[in-house]
Amino acid sequence: MNLFLNYLTVTALFALVALPAAIGFVRERRIDRQLRDAERGEAARTEARSAARPYKVTRRSYPQGWAKA
Repeated sequence: MNLFLNYLTVTALFALVALPAAIGFVRERRIDRQLRDAERGEAARTEARSAARPYKVTRRSYPQGWAKA
């Protein structure tokens, strides 16, 4: 009986230590799946209608520099 409780204690401690790593692994897999879907364009098609167009900013070139001498 004592041996069984020792094994049970070690198993419970291992599960307690491994649980955060398992949760992180599952989260990473979900993020990878979302990135893969976005790369294929599956998510872009559904969001393309509601997304705003990006604003194009043009930069002026100042031949004499920005500081006045």
